Amino acid sequence: MSDVAKLEGLGNSRLALELDTQQKQTLANVMEMRDFAQGDVLIEEGRSDDHLYVLVSGALGIVKGIGSESEATLNTIRPGEVVGELSFLDGATRYASLVALADSRVLSLSRDALESLLQDNPVLVYRVMRSIVRIVHDIQRQLSMQTVELTNYLYKAHGRY
Repeated sequence: MSDVAKLEGLGNSRLALELDTQQKQTLANVMEMRDFAQGDVLIEEGRSDDHLYVLVSGALGIVKGIGSESEATLNTIRPGEVVGELSFLDGATRYASLVALADSRVLSLSRDALESLLQDNPVLVYRVMRSIVRIVHDIQRQLSMQTVELTNYLYKAHGRY
């Protein structure tokens, strides 16, 4: 894939919000761009993965129990969004699979690739990590709001739903 396409895909993501042009170029150089067909599984539930993914185009689903009767899409990832941040940080196993819901183009950043920039580009790495923390914080805030809404609904419905 061309460096221009990688740079453009990265530039449209939340991961690059604090990066200047040179930092975006440096980060894009260590990222890999891949295309997935609808239905392709990027990462399977229960597996460990040390990659952070930026959706450039298409749609990705976070799917629990893929291929089973209880299969459920928990969230849909849209272009510009980042996914896989927790596994990227700590190597934890995936709670759900990451599946292409449409033909999709994805940028991936391995933990090793980011760490390779630490010596010469510590500010870039720091800014990427700040972006990841912001993304995780936003997810936590959304979950907290949904919990409050559900609690209020159950309280008002007197436990009947």
